[in-house]
Amino acid sequence: MARIPAGRPDLPKGTERFNEENATYTVRGTETPDLQAGVEVIRDTVRTLKPRPGVYRMQDARGDVLYVGKARALKNRVANYTQWERLPSRLQRMVSQTRSMTIVTTNSEAEALLLEAQLIKRFRPPYNVLLRDDKSFPFILLRADHNFPRLMKHRGARKAKGNYYGPFASAGSVNTTVNALQKLFLLRSCTDSFFSRRDRPCLLYQIKRCSAPCVGRIDEEGYAELVREAKDFLGGRSSAVQKKIETQMAEAAENLDFERAAMLRDRLRAATFIQGSQAINAEGMDNADIFAMACKGGHVGIQAFFIRGGQNWGHRAFFPTHTEGLSEEEIMTSFLAQFYEEVPPARTILVDRELPEAELLAEALREGAGGRVEISVPQRGNRRNLLAQATRNAVEALDRRLAERSTQAKVMSELAEFLELPELPQRIEVYDNSHIQGTKAVGAMVVAGPEGFLKGQYRKFNIRQAQSNDDFAMMREVMARRFARVMEEDPDRENGMWPDLVLIDGGKGQMTAVRETIDELGIEDIALIAIAKGPHHGREGREVFHFPDGREKMLPVNSPLLFYLQRLRDEVHRFAIGAHRAKRSRAITASPLDEIPGVGPARKRALLLHFGTAGKVRAASLEDLQRAPGVSAAVAQTIYDFYHPAG
Repeated sequence: MARIPAGRPDLPKGTERFNEENATYTVRGTETPDLQAGVEVIRDTVRTLKPRPGVYRMQDARGDVLYVGKARALKNRVANYTQWERLPSRLQRMVSQTRSMTIVTTNSEAEALLLEAQLIKRFRPPYNVLLRDDKSFPFILLRADHNFPRLMKHRGARKAKGNYYGPFASAGSVNTTVNALQKLFLLRSCTDSFFSRRDRPCLLYQIKRCSAPCVGRIDEEGYAELVREAKDFLGGRSSAVQKKIETQMAEAAENLDFERAAMLRDRLRAATFIQGSQAINAEGMDNADIFAMACKGGHVGIQAFFIRGGQNWGHRAFFPTHTEGLSEEEIMTSFLAQFYEEVPPARTILVDRELPEAELLAEALREGAGGRVEISVPQRGNRRNLLAQATRNAVEALDRRLAERSTQAKVMSELAEFLELPELPQRIEVYDNSHIQGTKAVGAMVVAGPEGFLKGQYRKFNIRQAQSNDDFAMMREVMARRFARVMEEDPDRENGMWPDLVLIDGGKGQMTAVRETIDELGIEDIALIAIAKGPHHGREGREVFHFPDGREKMLPVNSPLLFYLQRLRDEVHRFAIGAHRAKRSRAITASPLDEIPGVGPARKRALLLHFGTAGKVRAASLEDLQRAPGVSAAVAQTIYDFYHPAG
């Protein structure tokens, strides 16, 4: 028996909630894929189970998770898999591959539902419905760790102290809203370090998007009033805020303070812009999420609308995978459980169909929502109209998706034919490097598949050995490091990390460098192609494709395949330049003091404030270093010895 931790790292009581004494264990089986062997493993597991709520994982001979399921009574639910003749063919295939099971008991079925969603996100099992979406949702954050709170866009874990408003459907929608909120409430967006260094207002004050609290143009009390208004507006009380601004504008005009009246007029326009930019009518709604599903040709699309504070904060389409053989209700339930694993749920969730486990799901989401969650199917009124609009969007999004996939499949077929590949490539890796005269050199790899770019698998390589302005040597180093690592980590090519096609941004020289490197590693079955700008440096779109055997090919200017390959090349070019610029920026802002052991940001700041420059720190005597604030005798000795190793 082997205990494993359950729950998320950000939930300190996760282990307490999901793990009980002897709650988790694994039953191992044989390695031969066989239906009867799988049934025997499941029967052995059933003998140890009790009718308690929990989560079960089915694993293959290598220990990879095939399926994650939850149950109100584990013994009864898992026993169903032993009746293999009653199972659909999809589940029979799963049982035939099962060689071990892992069981985790929980305190309730709601906790089992939460844990199931967490494990599906973690293991991505092939027999579970998967929400394939690698983009986190952006939020607006009004920080609360400063006397003058900062308004900013936020992605990722919500660890900073403050008020979060979201989710927004896209970065574009949140950027537009933040810009309008700056005009409306004049809240600062700068970092704390930038704020502390100001001795005069920045440009944002001049263009009336900040009240300049950094230089005292507004006191703490006045700024706090702006913060309260922003919270009211984002919290759904926008009408009261607008009415207050209208009253203040009228008073300023009556007092002949036309400059203040004009400023209030601009703020009022910003408020109107935010409300007028709403794509749907959310009147009468406070906080709600709306989901509608469309199904066609075995494919599923789900459209989500986000309503917060009576305002529409955008919508997004999702396309779950591994949905074969499941009912629409099961797909929607699994989707919602995974969706709210990372997004705080709204108190009202509207769906387009009755869900058998709606009450269970609502109970599971209660903790994340901070109160009771209602999942319902509206029958009339504005809510029904919103749901109908979501349904139309879901159908249209799925139609676009299917059209794109059809076009993409045709392009991939043309790609295989053009490059003389034995089958359609499932994983394409594209390489480029970026540098300035050989300095701050960075190599880049982007990955694409049938569904598009796989941004979670992008990689960058800091060039270590090729120091001169030698693109070929840099490409050799990148390829050698990449394939030496994948040969070590996945020698049997079972984890899907080996490319079917390698596309290089370059010409004959880059192709020769890559081919020689691959040959030296003993790899013979990876297709290589290099794309270089043709006559007139590609101004006519006439790219030249170089093959390993020295042949060259070109595609018609209006070829969809040419556009696809150019898009791959442009993406790796963008990624490489971005990585190079980031490395160059770090070098520009780096300080010689960063290399001294024991000198962190606080001591570095104290030394620079005391001496003025890093050069003066280097020239300082031991006694001068000891007199610097915040520098102990031991640290002063360390700094002195660093610059004077001979004593």
